[in-house]
Amino acid sequence: MSRNRRKKKKDEFHTDESWLIPYADILTLLLALFVVLFAMSSVDAKKFQEFSKVFNGIFTGGTGVLDYTKPAPVDQNDTTSNGEILIKQQNNMKNPSAEAKQLQKMKSIDYQQLQDTQSRVDAYIQKNNLQGKFSTKLTDEGLLLTIRDNVLFASGQATVRPQDIKTAKEVSNLLVMDPPRNIIISGHTDNVPIQNSKFQSNWELSVMRALNFMKLLLENKQLNPQYFSVRGFGEYQPVADNSTPEGRAANRRVEVLILPRGKSPAN
Repeated sequence: MSRNRRKKKKDEFHTDESWLIPYADILTLLLALFVVLFAMSSVDAKKFQEFSKVFNGIFTGGTGVLDYTKPAPVDQNDTTSNGEILIKQQNNMKNPSAEAKQLQKMKSIDYQQLQDTQSRVDAYIQKNNLQGKFSTKLTDEGLLLTIRDNVLFASGQATVRPQDIKTAKEVSNLLVMDPPRNIIISGHTDNVPIQNSKFQSNWELSVMRALNFMKLLLENKQLNPQYFSVRGFGEYQPVADNSTPEGRAANRRVEVLILPRGKSPAN
């Protein structure tokens, strides 16, 4: 009987070691945490990537840190790495490609050609004392030739006056270029409402003036109609104050826009 008591007492003092399992897991997680902290303190992107893969493997695959297989080292000569791509991009910014240089050269030549066309038009304006009726300007869109409406049209009318047909045809000769360029004819009005048997609004008047002027230009057989288009803006793109007679006169105009090469009206 005393032997049974001693055995019972011995069993009562037996230590349960099941706590070792969660304790080992905690140590593993702490070790992983320190690994990540160490990786974050380093500026080396490759090391950070390796350690993040280790940490991810611990939680997703249940693999211990010491049993994790080290990722394959990143090839220093790998041209697909982010660092290499960044370096190439920086080099491209510092050293423009041959294509970019060629494009810049073409733009420069094109701009010079537009300047030459502007000089020819300005010489025509000077020769015929039309400084107050014609003007030219190089813009981001191209070369803009502005014609006051009283040069070509009677008030409220969209048909070019007979005495101004010669002027329109001389303008058409200035538009002959080789190779040809895209050209847009635009009509504009002041803000005085118009409503008669021919036109219900300034929209219609501006469009018809542009269209009739374009038709007259295209009587010149050296001009190809496929490069021409028209648009009407009515009173909605003024260049002067409509509250004065002088401002309204400036807003009643037809514009000829000569586009840079390679640029279409849709652009």
